Amino acid sequence: GLRYPSGPEIRGAISMTPFIHERFLLEGDAAQNLYREYAKPEPIIDYHNHLPPQDIAQNTRFSNIAEMWLARDHYKWRAMRTNGVDERLVTGDAPWREKFRAWAATVPMTLRNPLYHWTHLELSRYFGIDILLSPDTADEIYDRANEMLATDGFGARDLIARMNVTHLCTTDDPTDTLEYHEGYARRQNRPFEMYPAWRPDRALMVEDPRRF
Repeated sequence: GLRYPSGPEIRGAISMTPFIHERFLLEGDAAQNLYREYAKPEPIIDYHNHLPPQDIAQNTRFSNIAEMWLARDHYKWRAMRTNGVDERLVTGDAPWREKFRAWAATVPMTLRNPLYHWTHLELSRYFGIDILLSPDTADEIYDRANEMLATDGFGARDLIARMNVTHLCTTDDPTDTLEYHEGYARRQNRPFEMYPAWRPDRALMVEDPRRF
């Protein structure tokens, strides 16, 4: 089986060739030119996501990277459960550092899955961290990221604006009152537009009268 490198091996590899680099996933000159000259400058129009409107409207500041990454991300939860992580470390009452360590132990198992790429792209682009996330590097990355989250420019809305998002549609329940959308729409200086998108899951659950 494959053995995931750890300790000095990781640091030696990273010091020579970071996993995320200027040619990441861009093979050949044509791919690089198409991305840099045409795709990269284009704005992002995000028509489906699971971002909480309240966090966007209030520009929520996260206390730590585990809260930002793991509080609501069901894709990460699924990967952790598949990896045998106890639910206390997924959605339970474990301390955030312990949850982050559990996610760090799961990340190497997601190699060749988009979760692996997304994790390291975010660490590199928004935190300047090019170390591979693993049990050996979890605490260092946790502490470095948290120091940056305590500075200006790392609120929920700030980060989205840095991604060159111009429009995004949140995923909203049929009975949502949309007060955060309305409050955000009244802002004079909006770095991007936020719209509600109707997701009628519970309106179709006739087999479950309480949820329906």
